[in-house]
Amino acid sequence: MQGFDLDQLRTLVAVADAGSLTAGAPRVFLSQSAVSEQLRKLEARAGQVLLHRAKSGVTPTPAGERLLAHARRILALSDEAWRDLHGVALEGELRLGVTDYFRPAELAGLLKRLDARHPRVRLQVSVCKSGEVEAGCARGAFDVGLTMRIGAGGSGRVLRREPLRWMAAPGVRPVCGKPLRLLALPDSCALHQFTVSLLARRRIPHAVVHTASGVAGLQSALAAGLGVACLNASALCPGVAPLAAPHGLPALPKAAFHLLPARRGESAFVARARELLGEYFV
Repeated sequence: MQGFDLDQLRTLVAVADAGSLTAGAPRVFLSQSAVSEQLRKLEARAGQVLLHRAKSGVTPTPAGERLLAHARRILALSDEAWRDLHGVALEGELRLGVTDYFRPAELAGLLKRLDARHPRVRLQVSVCKSGEVEAGCARGAFDVGLTMRIGAGGSGRVLRREPLRWMAAPGVRPVCGKPLRLLALPDSCALHQFTVSLLARRRIPHAVVHTASGVAGLQSALAAGLGVACLNASALCPGVAPLAAPHGLPALPKAAFHLLPARRGESAFVARARELLGEYFV
């Protein structure tokens, strides 16, 4: 019979989220040796190595990342089925702040799916810059925040990682000997700051020729052929393509999308809603 064991999938998620077998074991009420055995059986079932193990902890392999995405959805459906059969419904108002870099073409569908499965949850969604999301969570304007960080660092649970890419309209390329025509969000945006700082460190001449108020505006400027921008992979849109070759531009790291940590004293409803977002938004 094909398929995966739910307990083994739950162990994989716990260990990946905690960052080590030692930290993950209490989350599933198992000893470290039992967790190790669960993961050994799961990797045997998958036929692939799922976690890189090191003294500093564990990180998912590419196969592990894929299975983690499936595992979160499977476990969410299992929990949802249990609540449905036991008459337990999630109900309340949730104020959600989301960075506008997060899966811009898919966010509406993700929210629609959440609404269909939990119709008693009343969503108030604000799509804005990561700094605004973090500030809103700090002052209590949002119950749950989802932000983007570049490279290592940041607090909260990492939902997904995406490569950053240099993007432009097909046929648009940097011109040798001329400053790079850079498109960006305002300079309060962390990605704007990172991009400009990176180009300055590499001594690549550039000029910000267009500033958009949001990612949708930046995508339109790219598609119009106004210049080049640095964006995360899921922000790729029709009329825009990654530059096929570096063209003298520096390599880019990955961006990580974080669910911000729980605030002290938050309700059980908000805590459960944060878990659901972590399962649906991977």
